[in-house]
Amino acid sequence: MLLVNNPGDWGHVYAPLLHAEWHGCTPTDLVFPFFLFIVGVSIALGVVPRMEAGADRGALMRSVAVRALRIVGLGLLLHVLAWWWMEMPHFRPWGVLQRIGLCFLAAGAVALWLRPRAQWLLTGALLLGWWALLAWGGSLEPWVNLASRVDTALLGPWLYQFDPMTGRGHDPEGLPSTLGALATTLLGLRAGDWLRHGRPRALCIGGVAALLLGLLWAQLLPWNKNLWTSSYVLWSGGWAMLALAAAHVLVDRRRWPALGRSFGVNAIAAYAGSAVMVYLFAALGWWEPVYRIGFAGWMTPRFGPYLPSLAFALAFVGFWWLVVRAMDRRGWHIKV
Repeated sequence: MLLVNNPGDWGHVYAPLLHAEWHGCTPTDLVFPFFLFIVGVSIALGVVPRMEAGADRGALMRSVAVRALRIVGLGLLLHVLAWWWMEMPHFRPWGVLQRIGLCFLAAGAVALWLRPRAQWLLTGALLLGWWALLAWGGSLEPWVNLASRVDTALLGPWLYQFDPMTGRGHDPEGLPSTLGALATTLLGLRAGDWLRHGRPRALCIGGVAALLLGLLWAQLLPWNKNLWTSSYVLWSGGWAMLALAAAHVLVDRRRWPALGRSFGVNAIAAYAGSAVMVYLFAALGWWEPVYRIGFAGWMTPRFGPYLPSLAFALAFVGFWWLVVRAMDRRGWHIKV
């Protein structure tokens, strides 16, 4: 997320580091579903074993709810800072952390109160139900699809995008499309159970099956991150399962170095801290001169405009990798 969200120049970004304009799926479109998938995996590895060890379900549910509210609250706080420091035209209630919090809350409840078979049935119901709702809503095009119309009716001008001339709005993290995002999280929950019981073969088979189903389903319902379509859930979930299986085999079994560990143990801190850094730089007017002096000014004449933009993004990620690595070495693990 840090890499794709912080290029030096949004006008010059390599295509794989951009989201699909509407239908389609680029490598960048896999980042957020991977994050939600891992939320589900973490529930399977953290919450479920405590329940099976005899912990009170009600107490566990309260713990899940409190953490979910904290994640949502942090997302709202970051958007308040963006609205205040960057002089945004309006406050935006929806966002990445808000969606993560809602999905964590719902998936936590599912893990605590539903058996595995019921979890699979619920995931299937979400996929088919969300497809049916989108089809019932008519067009899948921007602004006029069901998700955008419902979000506009709920929040109108407070959405990520709003056209006052037409009264239409859209938010890629809006409420209706969270149904698809929850299905992604539940796939992670089931994949985490396979991982917990030492079944990497099931992860591989499940990943390939999800990819094939997602590819076939896309012929009827296109991949679309903005709408979090059911075909997109399976396509991104398939890649996430295969990535999880590969990480398990290479890191857990073959003892390859866990290069991303420092980011993993302080994921929320890195995301929130980098966001505050971006807002502060923008408010102080530092972003453009830092990029121009440090990167674009001397790199563009030699390499063109795209490489310096990428170099800035890589330097941004590198800076935060140093931060979280230093925190990890000192045992500072900030959790929400």
